[in-house]
Amino acid sequence: MKLYIAEKPSLGRAIADVLPGPHQKGDGFIRAGNGDCVSWCIGHLLEQAEPETYDPAYKRWRTEDLPIVPERWQLKPKPKTRKQLSVLRKLVKEADQLVHAGDPDREGQLLVDQVIDHLGVKGQKKSSIQRCLISDLNRPAVKRAINDLKDNQIFMPLSVSALARSRADWLYGINMTRAYTLQGQKVGYAGLLSVGRVQTPILGLVVRRDKEIENFVSISFYDVLAHLKTKKGDCFTAKWMPSEACEPHQDEDGRVLNRSLAENVVRRITDKPATVMEQKKKKKFQLQPLPYSLSALQIDAAKRFGMSAKDALDVCQSLYEKHKLITYPRSDSRYLPKEHFQQAPSVILAIESNMDTLRTATLNADIRIKSKAWNDEKVSAHHAIIPTQKRMDTGRLSTQEKQIYGLVSRQYLFQFYPKHEYQETVVNIDIEGGLFVAKVNQVIVEGWKAIYSVGAKEAKDDKSTPSLPVLRKGQILHCEKGELQDKQTQPPKYFTDATLLAAMTGISRFVTDQAIRKVLKDTDGLGTEATRAGILDLLFKRDYLTRQGKQIRSTAAGRGLIGSLPSSATTPDMTAQWESTLEAISLRKVNYESFMTPLTNSLGQLITQSLAGLPQGLRGIKASKPTYRKKRKPRAKKTT
Repeated sequence: MKLYIAEKPSLGRAIADVLPGPHQKGDGFIRAGNGDCVSWCIGHLLEQAEPETYDPAYKRWRTEDLPIVPERWQLKPKPKTRKQLSVLRKLVKEADQLVHAGDPDREGQLLVDQVIDHLGVKGQKKSSIQRCLISDLNRPAVKRAINDLKDNQIFMPLSVSALARSRADWLYGINMTRAYTLQGQKVGYAGLLSVGRVQTPILGLVVRRDKEIENFVSISFYDVLAHLKTKKGDCFTAKWMPSEACEPHQDEDGRVLNRSLAENVVRRITDKPATVMEQKKKKKFQLQPLPYSLSALQIDAAKRFGMSAKDALDVCQSLYEKHKLITYPRSDSRYLPKEHFQQAPSVILAIESNMDTLRTATLNADIRIKSKAWNDEKVSAHHAIIPTQKRMDTGRLSTQEKQIYGLVSRQYLFQFYPKHEYQETVVNIDIEGGLFVAKVNQVIVEGWKAIYSVGAKEAKDDKSTPSLPVLRKGQILHCEKGELQDKQTQPPKYFTDATLLAAMTGISRFVTDQAIRKVLKDTDGLGTEATRAGILDLLFKRDYLTRQGKQIRSTAAGRGLIGSLPSSATTPDMTAQWESTLEAISLRKVNYESFMTPLTNSLGQLITQSLAGLPQGLRGIKASKPTYRKKRKPRAKKTT
C-alpha cells in the first residue's frame, strides 16, 4: 500500500480525487480503489517541547537557569491533533511506500519529515520515501504531480534549513524573553517582554523610524528653473545643476541651502541668451514585471487595496485551497519552470473567462512572447504565484478574493506583452556660464504598461509628458526668466503595511554592517514568506505596534522594549546574516552545525548583557494585558 501524507486535509482530498475509485472515506484518511491511501497532517501535529519538559525546574522563571539549551531536542504532539497523529501512526505501519506531500517549501518539507521521524520510520521504508510537489490543487495539475514523484532525499537540505531556523528561534526567543521579562518586573512592568530574532528587529525598524520623524528638523533648500524659448516660439524648462564652486552652500545630497546664491542665479539668467551644449537621445526599456512571490503580492495588495499582510495571505489561501484559482501562495519565488509555458494558452483563457476587467488584456496577449520569468535555474521546490487553468463563476468570490485574483492574473499577463520602450532625451544648456539640464522620456512602445487600467496609480501616461522641441548643438535660445523654487526637506514617512513588508523583504537597506550587507543576496529578508504576516500580527496583538489609519506606529511598550535591548537585538544585521546562512544550508553550501554551534556559544554572552542593567524605558508603562496572575510565573512562549 502506498500512503500519501499531505500537509492539510484540502491537499489530501485533492490527491485522493485523482486516485482510482471507488473511494472509502475513513476517520482522517481516504482509501482509493487500488488500495493506496491518503492521509494528512492538520498543519503542525508536533511542536517544540517547552523548557519544563527538559527539566521541571524550568517551569519557574529564574535568571540563574539561563541560558536554557536542550542537550537532546524533543518534539511533543499537539493535544488538539493527537488523534490524527494516531491515525498516521497506524497507516504508516501498514504502508509499503510513503509519499511526502507537504507544501512545496522549507516548512512544508520539515513538517512532514518530522512526523515521519517521530513515528519511527527507518531503514528501506525511510530511504525510499518519495516527494510529491503540488502547487495547484486542480485535478490535471495534481495528476501531473502524482506522475512525477521525486526522491525525498533530494529535498533534505530544505528540511535541515527549516529545522535550524526552528531551533534557533526557540533558543533565542525562550532565553531572551525570559531574561527581559524578569528584568521588566524589576521596574514594575507586568507584561511579557517577548524578544525574537525576527519580530524584535522589525519592531526596531518602526521605533527608529518613529523617532526619526519626531526629531526631524526641516530645512529650506532651493532649486532654479530656466524658462526657455526657441526662435519658433517653442517653450520648455531646464533645471540648474550647481557647479563644484557651489559645494560649500550644499548639503550632502547636493541641495542648495543658500537662498542668496539661488536668487543671484535667477537674476543672472533672466532675459539672457542660452546655448544648447549637448543633446543625448537614448532608447531605454523596462522588462515585464515578474510574477508574484507572496511578499510582492502582499505589498501590492496593501498599496492598492489597503490590505494587511495577514488579510492578503488569508485571501490567497482561500483562492488556493477553496476555489483552486491560484497556485501555491506561500512562495518566495518569482520565476516559473519552462514546462509551464505550454500551459499559458489555457491559463489565459481561464483569466478571460473569470475576469471581465482583464478580457481586453487577454485578447491582446501574445503567447509567442517568453519573458525572463521562465527560468528553471531559479525554481526549486515551488514557483511564482500564478492563476490556474480553472474557470468558475467569480461572482461567488468576495471583494477581496476578486482583488487578489485580479492582481495575480494581471501580473501573469504582463509576461505575454512586449517590454515597455521609451526614448530618453537629455539636453545640456549653458546660460551665463551655468549648466541647466532638460530631461524628457517619450514612449515608443507601450508594451506591458498597456494592461494597467485607466486611473490606476501606476498608469502614468508618458505620452502626456511635455516634449522637448527639436534642438541642435550650438542652437541659441532665449531664457525669458529664471524661477526660484523654495522647497523644504521632508521627514521620512511612517511605515505602512506595504512599506514595512518591503523593508522586511529587502532588509539589506537597513543593515548597518557593510560586510554583512555584501553577503546578503537578492533573497535576503526578515522572516519567511509564510511567517511575515503572522509576525506582524503578533506585534500588534502584544501591543508593541498600533495603527493610525494606514500608518503603523510603535507603542510606549514597544519603544520601552527596544530602548532596553542591546542594538544587536534590535537591528536586522544579526538575523539577516542568519537568513543568509539558512539559505546556504538549503543549497548544501553550509551545514547545520556551523550555524547552530556559534549561536549556542553566544547565548551566555547575550544573557549576561541582558542582565547587566534594568530596562528603565519600561518604568511606569502599564502592560495592556498582564501575562500572568499574582504569585504565578509566566509561561515561556516560542517566538520568532
